[in-house]
Amino acid sequence: MIDTIGTEVAEGEERMRLDIEDGIGTLTLSRPEKLNAWSWESTRQLGLMADRIRFDPAVRVVLLRAEGRAFCAGIDFTAPGGAITGRSTAERTRNYHEGLRWAHEIFAAFARLPQPVVAAVQGYCLGFGFELALMADLRIAADDAVCALPEARLGVAVDAGGDLRIARDAGAGWAKFLALTGRRIDAATAERLGLLQSVVPVGELEKAARGVAAEIAANAPLAVQGIKRSIDAYADAAMAGALERGAMTAALTLASDDAREGYAAKAARRKPVFEGK
Repeated sequence: MIDTIGTEVAEGEERMRLDIEDGIGTLTLSRPEKLNAWSWESTRQLGLMADRIRFDPAVRVVLLRAEGRAFCAGIDFTAPGGAITGRSTAERTRNYHEGLRWAHEIFAAFARLPQPVVAAVQGYCLGFGFELALMADLRIAADDAVCALPEARLGVAVDAGGDLRIARDAGAGWAKFLALTGRRIDAATAERLGLLQSVVPVGELEKAARGVAAEIAANAPLAVQGIKRSIDAYADAAMAGALERGAMTAALTLASDDAREGYAAKAARRKPVFEGK
């Protein structure tokens, strides 16, 4: 069950933490033992963090980073409440659709923060992890970063707008190539496509990303925030309608037999057999 009411985070259940210093709000994904895999609870906590950051004058820029060897390896299939249920396929689809719409509202609140977000990406940046990085305004990556949208290989649609943001930044052809094949790309390729702004050696990632964040934090906050809003208004003009269509497509596929087969095949480490139902 998705918690859409609670505002507390139980001790030991933290998915991320926020540290503020010198105008930089450092938001750290903090489950390295799970490769920072994402869950409904992670989405809820991201919403709490966005609310915390929005009106804080001490935060001029957000640095989104992760502990461990991966930025985010995708969805945590072992998380409690991961699968949404219903008394029928129709009700289950409806519940998935509402869950995804709720998640999209939180992602929009994060992506539309008045403060720019700089993502520091290392290691696996897969599925939702790639989508989360694409919600940032700027992306600095280590040269070991690996990015992919593997959802179609599991029988589901891309559900958080990552394919749409790739289409916006790299073109529709590359969005289709990556989302339809599920193929992984390295950091150099992602940079060439315009999906990363800079690639640096692994040991220099923290310094490089924090340096960019510090440059932004040193500039006039009202000007910085206005520039972000203006560019987003132009670049994301069609995003809201496309995300709603994507939420319904994702809900239908998540409730499908193909999705069950895809997840079962992954767990059994075998090739899935999809039947289109």
